[in-house]
Amino acid sequence: MKIEQIKNMSEVELNAEVKKLKNELFNLRFQHVTGQLENPIKMRDIKKDIARCKTVLREKQLKNVEG
Repeated sequence: MKIEQIKNMSEVELNAEVKKLKNELFNLRFQHVTGQLENPIKMRDIKKDIARCKTVLREKQLKNVEG
């Protein structure tokens, strides 16, 4: 997911996206343990997307407090 797309989301959308990504990461971890995961790099990408969403969400929260 690109950072421009994330920055255009509202706080509610970001929270929903984080929840969706965490669920997907959970499923990927199960696939990894059972040996069914074909692309383990996808786990890393999902973790980075979660971090991006949380960073933008925090920036928006701080912006709301300041202004």
